[in-house]
Amino acid sequence: MNSAAQNQDFAWKDIPEALQLALAQEALRHAAGILAGHAEILADEIEAGTLLDQGGPGALRLFQAVIRSMHGDGFATVGNA
Repeated sequence: MNSAAQNQDFAWKDIPEALQLALAQEALRHAAGILAGHAEILADEIEAGTLLDQGGPGALRLFQAVIRSMHGDGFATVGNA
């Protein structure tokens, strides 16, 4: 492991556990928002005819609605899936 990686690892270990947990939860919340947003964009592209429709828009909207409902604090639900 190089020196920079060791310093990063050491720094993470120095962060209090409660803050580590809060940072990890926020990272997961952010990732869930990105996934939901990408699902909505893909659904829009299929509806616009840019991508081949193979039953995807409804499934993608359902997927983003599930993500948003599971991680709903801070996410607005888009569409009517």
